[in-house]
Amino acid sequence: MELSIHSDASYMKEALRQAQYAFDEGEIPVGAVIVCQNRIVARAYNQTEKLQDVTAHAEMLAITSAANTLGAKYLSECTLFVTLEPCLMCGGALYWSQMGRVVYGASDPKRGVLQVGASVFHPKTQVQGGVMQAEAKALLDTFFKNLRG
Repeated sequence: MELSIHSDASYMKEALRQAQYAFDEGEIPVGAVIVCQNRIVARAYNQTEKLQDVTAHAEMLAITSAANTLGAKYLSECTLFVTLEPCLMCGGALYWSQMGRVVYGASDPKRGVLQVGASVFHPKTQVQGGVMQAEAKALLDTFFKNLRG
């Protein structure tokens, strides 16, 4: 299903909807959408438990879906909206896909690619953090509070 939305907040709301799906399934609540030419071409959420696959992060699944949808391995004209700062693995995949822009919600002080001091994004990739950060962080905080509860 294609959806045309025209603001970063609107796209991030869709990523948060994906994160809620993960939350509801007992997965760490991270969601992602990839937008190309003002339309969503991929949606995904963390599925590492469901698929028993440590690489089944929202970003990884979204990259594969977008590449399949567009019939192209390079996503230089696309923007990834993700609710949590990508990890080093996802940063590497974003590098290789040549993602044009990455917009994330909450920072990940323990495992975030920017937090660990790695600069793995493609040199032309634009990166913006903090979009709907409070909402993304609240969902993550609730998940981990319930997990430890």
